[in-house]
Amino acid sequence: MASSVVHGGQNIRAQEDPVVVEAGFGENLYVRTSLRYVAVRMTGGLDRRAFLGVGGAALICTIGGKAIELRTPKDVAEADAAAANVARPRGAAIATTATAGMGTAKAPSAGSYPPVDGLTFGTPQPQPGGQVREYWIEAKSLMWDVAPSGRDEFMGTAIKCPRRFRAFAYRPFNAGFAAPTGAASIPGPTLYAEVGDVLRVHFRNGDEHFGQAVTMHPHGVRYTPDYDGAYMGDFTRIGGFIAPGEEFTYTWEAVPESVGVWPYHDHGPNETLNSHRGLFGMIVIRERGAKVPDVEAGLYFHSFSPAVTKLRANFACVNGRVAAGNTPTIHAKVGQDVALHCIGGDDMLHTFHVHGHRWKAADGTDVDNQLVGPMTSVTARWTEDNPGRWLYHCHVLAHMDAGMNGWYLVEP
Repeated sequence: MASSVVHGGQNIRAQEDPVVVEAGFGENLYVRTSLRYVAVRMTGGLDRRAFLGVGGAALICTIGGKAIELRTPKDVAEADAAAANVARPRGAAIATTATAGMGTAKAPSAGSYPPVDGLTFGTPQPQPGGQVREYWIEAKSLMWDVAPSGRDEFMGTAIKCPRRFRAFAYRPFNAGFAAPTGAASIPGPTLYAEVGDVLRVHFRNGDEHFGQAVTMHPHGVRYTPDYDGAYMGDFTRIGGFIAPGEEFTYTWEAVPESVGVWPYHDHGPNETLNSHRGLFGMIVIRERGAKVPDVEAGLYFHSFSPAVTKLRANFACVNGRVAAGNTPTIHAKVGQDVALHCIGGDDMLHTFHVHGHRWKAADGTDVDNQLVGPMTSVTARWTEDNPGRWLYHCHVLAHMDAGMNGWYLVEP
């Protein structure tokens, strides 16, 4: 039976596969049938209402007090230029690359701001029995392929549309940034701690392309305003504006209320665009001495829209990749303790569904499909008892069909 969608008053039919309408620039609307893209002639460009109604979601940046709607490559270039020209707030003054890190922001001059903005803070230390868990992480842009295999194993088809674009990612290094310990990845390195520990994250903005300040802003952990990692205009503290070539050390506390799985992400002057380019990661905080799962995987459900990639397709991704065979393949064996963490990494609602499995939600009910909102998380944990090849995916079907899916393989 033919499928159809209505877009801008047009009824679009497909004879073979369910159709997902994707955002396109100019006069072409792009329609996906099992990740095969077909251009449909349009009478004009997409307006904002139409764009919000298709596979991608319109992005709006506010930089230097100016709202920029990201619909075309020209809009993206305007946002990037504006972000590169943002001046360092005086409260975010640091010394030099060599000495930046564990200092304190300059307090605003007397009488210019409320007293709360002049407070100074120390650096948190571990609680008795806790430890310092150190990470060295660099942010840098790179060319990214959303489907390195060139295939969609779920649909059994080739992915023939353009797939490479300039992304922004976090990369792990060893002590002192002496050498990388892995490739830049989307999401970035997962940070682990237990209650009573502090996370000490040495961060470097190593990008040489965009020329913008970026940061690391955590969720779930406790921190002082200096370690917030958030650009806030004139009220920005020292950790909220790390320019290219600069380093800063964040210190975050793992308190009892931090137990769980949390995101971190860029919160610099161009946070909307750069987070959607891939500057995000995961934090896992456990009770002290808690058992570590035998199998543990972190999954971000998110999208790369045409506004971000300057490509014609809206890619629905898991961890920066599209479609099973490119997205993470998770392996387990019967009898193992399995924990799968899922975070929503864009501005849309998703659900996390695993075929053939159930788990306990926070309220104790049995579920197999949980809602995941922007920068919120769910953890699916069970003792494995069901061997075979299983699919995990977002159950917003347009997202699943556009690539937000992957394999879970269980051996007897």
